[in-house]
Amino acid sequence: MRAGEERPTAGRGGRTRVHVVSDVHGNAEALARAGDGADALICLGDLVLFLDYADHSRGIFPDLFGVENADRIVALRTARRYEEARDFGRELWAGLDRNAAILGAVRKQYAEMFAAMPTPTYATYGNVDVPTLWPEYAKPGTTVLDGQRVEIGGRVFGFVGGGLRTPMNTPFEVSDEEYAAKLEAVGEVDVLCTHIPPEMPELVYDTVARRFERGSRALLDAIRRTRPRYALFGHVHQPLARRMRIGATECVNVGHFASTGRPWALEW
Repeated sequence: MRAGEERPTAGRGGRTRVHVVSDVHGNAEALARAGDGADALICLGDLVLFLDYADHSRGIFPDLFGVENADRIVALRTARRYEEARDFGRELWAGLDRNAAILGAVRKQYAEMFAAMPTPTYATYGNVDVPTLWPEYAKPGTTVLDGQRVEIGGRVFGFVGGGLRTPMNTPFEVSDEEYAAKLEAVGEVDVLCTHIPPEMPELVYDTVARRFERGSRALLDAIRRTRPRYALFGHVHQPLARRMRIGATECVNVGHFASTGRPWALEW
C-alpha cells in the first residue's frame, strides 16, 4: 500500500481520533487493543524486544543466554562500560551464528506484532527494528512510512523512522545526514511523527537509566522551521519531561507502550 492511499473517514460527529504508540517491545496483547475507539493507529516503532531492562527474563537475549548473563550485560551497559559489554557479548556469541539466531527470533516477534495491528495502522521504524523484514509481515491495512507523508482525517502526517548512531549500535541507526534528508523530504506537515525526540535536554534525558539518549538536532531545527501543530515521538522510556512546547509546536513523548499498554490519543 502506498502512502496516502488510505484515508480514514472522520468518526462520529465529524471528528477524527487517532491513537499513537511507541516502544511496543513485544507487547502484542496490548497492541491488539491499541486502536479500540480510534479511526487509525500510529506506531512509532521499536516492535522488537531484545532485552527488557526492567525484567531481564524477557527478550531475545535471555532466551538465548539466560537471565544471569542478561543481568550482567544490563549492569555493564547501565554503567556505560560499553567496551566491556561488547567483549562480553562476543564471548557469548562465539561459535554461534549470530545473524541467523537474531533474525529467527525477530521474525517470530514480527509475525506476532504485525498480526496484532488493527486496520488502518500507519507505522515507522524504531532504532531496534529491522526494516528489511517489515515488507514480509506488514499486512493489507498497515502502511509503512519513512521520510513520507500521509493524510489522515484532513490533516497531513509526516513520518521519519530510525535513530541516530550511538555506542549501543542498534540495528537501525543512520547518519545525521541521512536522518536530516528524510526530514527534508517530509517538509511541512500538521503532525510530525518520529521515533526519536528533538535534541532538547528535558526530552532526551531518561530519569531511570540516568543518561541522555540520542535526540536529533535536525529534528529540532525542522520543528522550529516548519512549525507543525504536534511533534510526536517515543524512544526515551522515562523522560524528564513528557511534553513541552517549542514555538508553535506541542512536542509529546507518547509513552513507553511496552510497560503502560496505553496509547496516546489525538482528536480533532
